[in-house]
Order: sequence, then structure tokens, then C-alpha cells
Amino acid sequence: MAKQPPAQFTNPETPGYVGFANLPNQVHRKSVKKGFEFTLMVVEKIERTVQIEASTVEIEERGVKLRLTVVDTPGYGDAINCRDCFKTIISYIDEQFERYLHDESGLNRRHIVDNRVHCCFYFISPFGHGLKPLDVEFMKAIHNKVNIVPVIAKADTLTLKERERLKKRILDEIEQHGIKIYHLPDAESDEDEDFKEQTRLLKVSIPFCVVGSNQLIEAKGKKVRGRLYPWGVVEVENPEHNDFLKLRTMLITHMQDLQEVTQDLHYENFRSERLKRGGRKVEDEEVNKDQILLEKEAELRRMQEMIARMQAQMQMQMQGGEGDSSAVHGHHV
Repeated sequence: MAKQPPAQFTNPETPGYVGFANLPNQVHRKSVKKGFEFTLMVVEKIERTVQIEASTVEIEERGVKLRLTVVDTPGYGDAINCRDCFKTIISYIDEQFERYLHDESGLNRRHIVDNRVHCCFYFISPFGHGLKPLDVEFMKAIHNKVNIVPVIAKADTLTLKERERLKKRILDEIEQHGIKIYHLPDAESDEDEDFKEQTRLLKVSIPFCVVGSNQLIEAKGKKVRGRLYPWGVVEVENPEHNDFLKLRTMLITHMQDLQEVTQDLHYENFRSERLKRGGRKVEDEEVNKDQILLEKEAELRRMQEMIARMQAQMQMQMQGGEGDSSAVHGHHV
């Protein structure tokens, strides 16, 4: 058999083409192979949940894998002391930052699982005239740690005019109290007009008014997810009925930006604070403060006891001195 000549390496591209324009395709292939991770936190006033619960699902669509974690939170509005509930949620967010920092600083950094909270849907009650003091206090407590997306729950209890009035009131109060919510970035100039218009509509829809339902109802000859009322059906995924579809679109189309803001802003703030404290955790500092306080209190008690003993001794000496002087006086008489 005749030997086949070795295959010659040829440039498949046109002359003058180097090939680095293919880099985005390489990044795309690598990202698709690795898959994506995203963590969404949901905060609302509910009574059934008493502790933080994280549920993770693996979703695949057209070969793209997404590891989605949904974090359900306590019904913090039900507690007498709401600050304890704040602490539970804030501790969870910080713990995820802490875990990521630990993994990032370790020897094996190839397979770091990102459980950092990338987005928080904060549900606001439709019953009222805007934000409650609890809403303001809680959002201010977490706005430097996570991307907050305000959402008005049970939108089917409001008319369209009431929704618009409530949205405006909430946005005004958010600005008035200096609360930092997630702002959608402007569409790039080279984006198509449809995407620019979609981004504009999403921006003006904040805070999103949504309706939720697990029930499938027949409407106009097809099965839809919604709520049945005597006057008709409210469809969850109908943009004319509520903002659920807009909220979902915002989350999907801006998932990468939410991750980047988490990495570049919130995580970097956490990391720099840790470095300033010399690597100590916030909890460690609180423990140290408590320990110092206990030591100070013990020292104060010792001082008080010592002063009490000295006063008792002085009193005894004074009483003894008075007794001696009386005896001397009686002898002379």
C-alpha cells in the first residue's frame, strides 16, 4: 500500500483574515458548554414560610443550560421585631458572598458554584397608599447588597388608573427616601429598534404590577393561566391585564447585566469591606463587641463591689473610733 502524504494545514479563510473576529464564537461555545447560574430572591409578607428556603432547578432550552435558584424568605412583616427578620435575610445574602469569597481565594477555583443573590423581587402590598415604613426600612437595609426590583402584588385588585397612581407614588417615595433599586441600562445605539422599544416599555413599567395563579382556565377557546371572576378572566401572561410578562422578559433579557452589577458593585463592596476589616466577618466583629461589652460590665461590677467594701470598712472604722472616744470620756469622769 502506498503511503498517504501527511495532510497539509490550509487557511480556510480569505487572504488578510487573521481570525480573532471568531473570538465571540469561542466565548459563546464555552459559555454554553459551562452553563449559566442565577439566583433570585423573593421577599413578600406571607405567613406560611418561617425560614429561608432555596430551591434549585436545572433548565435547558435549545442546548443552553441554566441553574436557577429561587430563594423564598420569611414573612418578615409577621414578626413583632422585624429587625430580627432583616438580620436573617441580610445574613443569608452575606453568607453567599462569604462562600464565594472563600471559594475564590481557595486553591481549586475552576468549579466555583455561584450562589450569590443576583436579584431580589420585593413585593409591595396593593392595599395602601404607597410604601409602608417597613418597606422603606427593609429596602434601605439591603439596597447596597442586592439588585432590588419592586413588584406590586395582587394587581387584579386595582383598576388601571389606580395602578398608575400607585406606581407613581411608590417611585416618588423610593426617590424621596434615597432607596437604590435596579435600573435597567439604556439600549446600545447599535441595537435594533424593537429591542430599544422593548427596553423603554420595561423601564416605564417599574414597579411591575403582577397577578399570580397556578390555575389553568379556559378563555377564548384555549387554556390559560389566570384567575376567574364573575366579570371575566384575568390572564397571568396577558400584557394588557398585568405586567407579569414584562417582569419575566426583564429578568431574561437583563440576566447578564444583573450578574455583572452583582459582581462589579455589590460583591466588590462586600469584598473591600472584608479587606478593610482584615478579613474578619461582620459576625466576628459583633461577637468581639459583645465580648468587650461583657468584660466592661464585669469590670464595672468589680469596681462597684470594691468601692462598697471600702465604704463598709471606713464606716466600721468610724464606728470603732466613736466607741473608743466614748470610753475615754467615761474614764475621765
